[in-house]
Amino acid sequence: MALHLGVNRVGRSPDNEFQLEHPTISTHHCEFIVSVDGIVLHDCHSTNGTFVNDQPVREVWLEARQVVRLGSVELLVESTEVNIAIPVIERTVAPPPEALPAGGIVCPRHPQYLATFECPHCRELMCSGCVRIIRIKGGKPHYLCIKCHNPCERIEVEQQSVKKKGFLGFLQDTVRLKFGGRPRV
Repeated sequence: MALHLGVNRVGRSPDNEFQLEHPTISTHHCEFIVSVDGIVLHDCHSTNGTFVNDQPVREVWLEARQVVRLGSVELLVESTEVNIAIPVIERTVAPPPEALPAGGIVCPRHPQYLATFECPHCRELMCSGCVRIIRIKGGKPHYLCIKCHNPCERIEVEQQSVKKKGFLGFLQDTVRLKFGGRPRV
């Protein structure tokens, strides 16, 4: 049996990591505890005992080529070397945010909206629809990052100054009418 890092329980019960259906094995017979330092065998008050090289044990560090007996079942310790491998996780890098000619930045998740919040912790940009808002009763709202859940800060977006048009200017943009009158000379 190949052990995993941490506690590996052995016994007759199906809730153990390793189930051994034998009449001399207790429901929760023992534990193999795997750490960086090696493997510890711990007896869980089994009825028929746990033995290493025919010596009864309650808790012992295991070594290679030892014989472990649980009740009448014998196991050979092939190796106590622990190999810990850290998996390589490929992380996709998001493209840089699109800056608009007017100076605003587009929300990476909602390109139709401007980013109005930035997380100072993870530097994530968000629109008002992305940011999480919580309010404690009677208090002001708190804006939280969608990625790391830290408080966000509002980005001040400069609005382009638009010259207001009067009613006739608005009407001229929406309806093309020729107004009669005298030609100007």
